[in-house]
Amino acid sequence: MEKVHENAHLRLVTWNIHKGIGGLDRRYRLERVVELLIHQKPDFVLLQEVAEGMPSTRRHKQVELLSSALGLPYFAYNKEHSFRIGGYGNAILSRFQLSDIAHVDLTIGWHKKRGAICARAHVPHNGHVRSLVIFNLHLGLIGAERAEQLGRFFRCDAFSGLHLRTPIVIGGDMNDLWGSIGQRFLAPAGFKRAGKGFNTFPAILPARPLDAIFLRGDLRSVHYGTRRGALARAASDHLPLIVDLEWV
Repeated sequence: MEKVHENAHLRLVTWNIHKGIGGLDRRYRLERVVELLIHQKPDFVLLQEVAEGMPSTRRHKQVELLSSALGLPYFAYNKEHSFRIGGYGNAILSRFQLSDIAHVDLTIGWHKKRGAICARAHVPHNGHVRSLVIFNLHLGLIGAERAEQLGRFFRCDAFSGLHLRTPIVIGGDMNDLWGSIGQRFLAPAGFKRAGKGFNTFPAILPARPLDAIFLRGDLRSVHYGTRRGALARAASDHLPLIVDLEWV
């Protein structure tokens, strides 16, 4: 991906990190995730499948390790899946102070637990502080399930009261096999995809656009892309998506 445009103020990355377990060698190497993200110099990172206390990930509290390693001191985390020892879930890491942190349960019936983590970032800009509302989603594997999850999400308190011009980012692992979620569900709610769709899964030979970033309000995308290469293919079974944003 190209350098941040000189007028861009913010860089945001979304990535399903697969608990730091490589998509190729199936080895736990969280340092690969750190190396790739440090190179991107993000202001915000939306992560899915972030582990906490699991034996397979050395019982690491990954959100704290990543926050420290990336120099992103503020974070929100919710453990969607809890096991006898440890679990994993979704996280937002931020360079700027966060408030209004909330979790939205998107689990439908007997399906696998799913959810969204959301927060409001307070970003200094031209002598003032502007708010950016961020939602990190991990949706289900079945089309009807995703439709019901998005309906529930749009009705939730964390989203439903937001003004149309409030800068909002929705990102995450949408499990969007056919790249149709934007047109079917996000566009009617006033969102635009940050750029053209990119195949992000599987990382070794991307064939499906499972991950995405959508924007609404006084915010626009300057550059949007994915990171390929040996490190990206090895670090997880998904590729990251990266967007450079500027205020409108």
